[in-house]
Amino acid sequence: MIKVLRNNRNLRLLFFAQIISYLGDWFSYVALAGLISDVTGSKLLVSMLLVAFSLPSFLMSPLAGSAADRFDRKRILIVVSMLQSVAALGLLGAGPGRIWIAFAAQSVISGLAAFVRPAIEAAVPNLAVDTDELNRANALFGSSWGVMLAVGASLGGAFSAAFGRNAAFIADAVSFVIATGLVLFVRGAMQETRDHLIGRRIRPLADMAEALSQARRDPVLLALLTSKATFAVGAGVVSQLAVLASDVFHGGDGARGVMIGARGVGAGLGPIIAARYVGKDLSRVLWICGVASCGFAACYAAAAWSPYLLLAAAFIALAHLGGGAQWTLSTYGLQVRSADGMRGRILAGDFALVTLMLAITSALAGVVSQAVGVRWAITVFAAAAGLASAVYMLATRQLRRRLQMEPTA
Repeated sequence: MIKVLRNNRNLRLLFFAQIISYLGDWFSYVALAGLISDVTGSKLLVSMLLVAFSLPSFLMSPLAGSAADRFDRKRILIVVSMLQSVAALGLLGAGPGRIWIAFAAQSVISGLAAFVRPAIEAAVPNLAVDTDELNRANALFGSSWGVMLAVGASLGGAFSAAFGRNAAFIADAVSFVIATGLVLFVRGAMQETRDHLIGRRIRPLADMAEALSQARRDPVLLALLTSKATFAVGAGVVSQLAVLASDVFHGGDGARGVMIGARGVGAGLGPIIAARYVGKDLSRVLWICGVASCGFAACYAAAAWSPYLLLAAAFIALAHLGGGAQWTLSTYGLQVRSADGMRGRILAGDFALVTLMLAITSALAGVVSQAVGVRWAITVFAAAAGLASAVYMLATRQLRRRLQMEPTA
């Protein structure tokens, strides 16, 4: 897979731009989780931080998907990254009595991030030379989120403890500037020529409805779109990692960094491992997505009742082997199944569904955690995720069989 970065300059630049941006994001997440926990002592507000990371992206997704299909994707990435840098500096104003500033600034960053993901994911198939390189590139791009989560969260906890939380917020702002510089040097076309679409007025609801209509006509697209949403039924437990570290294992920013970093280790390795067993077979993509979600649920339940921090972190890493594989493979399936002129909206719709579910389940997980404790909250949502995954496996069984009989589909 490293061969992709060595041989394809444009993918290499885009990949490292994404890596650096993610690194800054997770620096700020650990610092924000610690700040909110220390200032308010509220499990619900710590959970609402993940809502601030996800809900604004859902709200902006219809606009972002249309933009990715109608406007120059490179310019979108440059403008949005610079705006995110300015918003990240707003985190410096958060503190006792001003904790709302943290949520407001992070919501702006997350809302802008809705434009980044569909622009990059829709551009990668145009920068890859063939479907084999696309598969490898997609595994690398998918793993980068997890790798930077592991590195960023672990380093972010240590960095925040050593230099202070404001330093972590400044590092986040700088990361967006560096990412902008790397994108500027990408020379390949990030979209096909679409004179009938590019530059036309955006119609967020109508454009998204067109993409969803396309998905309803193609059961494979529909199954791929619902895959992440099914996984997100229980993914709200991720919001409780910082609470688990502090309430059960009595740790500070360092322990939070270990727990969140373990999530990144799994999410980073999952896509790379899964890509080796998929190839171009979409039936296998659907099967692995379902199995991975079941594994995610079982490992989170085990982590909730682990007696030691490191044992819990190991189960979290195993859970996100499945989570990372599920996320990346469903994206890959959407990339190869959708046309370029529709791809931005399809991927934005996929992201909208999962971020909406994440926002809802994160808020609910916080409420349950406040009421019955973090261990039981994780157990409840892990059980819900396992049930939803089993239903998904049954619902897509006939479709997987049909795809096995039609390998060129």
